[in-house]
Amino acid sequence: MINKILDKVGSGGIWLAALSCTACFPALGSLASALGLGFLSHFEGIAVNTLLPLFAALALFINSYNWYQHKQVVRGILSVIGPIAVLLTLFPLWQYDWSTYLFYFGITWMAFMSVLDIIKPVKEPVCNI
Repeated sequence: MINKILDKVGSGGIWLAALSCTACFPALGSLASALGLGFLSHFEGIAVNTLLPLFAALALFINSYNWYQHKQVVRGILSVIGPIAVLLTLFPLWQYDWSTYLFYFGITWMAFMSVLDIIKPVKEPVCNI
């Protein structure tokens, strides 16, 4: 249960940190202002340099641990794609114009997988001894 909660914290934290960076991600900046979260732009430096990598690493670690624990390859690969895309965007691929789209894909994929985990949770492996 704690793994599911930490996974949701990682996904939600990335969304919150991304909504605070209006200059980096214009589409999320307009969404943040429409939701009344424009005050988050004051924390843009902290959000991009500290919170985004921290929450992405947390989500990657928790999803990797769940993959190892449940031994479901397809679900495991699908769950780590989002955090890896976010981390790749933040560090080695930031200089390219298309990296913003990779970031949007990563956070959208993380939200999709979080909802999928709620709707259709991973079944525990059955051991017949």
